[in-house]
Amino acid sequence: MQQVFLNILKNGAEAINIVDGEGPLLVTDTKEKQKPTLTLRVSSEERIVRIDIIDNGPGMLGEIRKRIFEPFFTTKGVGAGTGLGLSVSYFIVTENHKGTMAVESAPGKGTKFIIRLPCDG
Repeated sequence: MQQVFLNILKNGAEAINIVDGEGPLLVTDTKEKQKPTLTLRVSSEERIVRIDIIDNGPGMLGEIRKRIFEPFFTTKGVGAGTGLGLSVSYFIVTENHKGTMAVESAPGKGTKFIIRLPCDG
C-alpha cells in the first residue's frame, strides 16, 4: 500500500503545481486563487476502511479519467512517466488486498481517489 499512496500523492503533487506561470497558486474555474492542497481522509464503513486522497489541481477530462488505470497510459511528456504508476496501484488494491479503487475528477474541480479496503474490525 505504500507504493499506492506514493504513486497517488506524487501525481497529485505534480498536478497541483501545474499553473500558468504564477508560481504555486491555482486558478480555478471561478478565477479565485487557491493554495495547492492535498487532503487525506480516512473513514470506516461497514467492515471497510475508506481512504480518500484529494487534490485541488486542474482535474481531468472525462476521456482521460476513463483511461487513468490503463497500463502505459500517461498524460506526461516523453521521458516523464511510464504510465504504470496508477495501473500498478489499481492492481495492488484490487488483487493483493481485495479492495476497490476509483477516481472522481472534472476539469477545474481537482481529483479524488477513493480506496476501499476490507477489514476485520
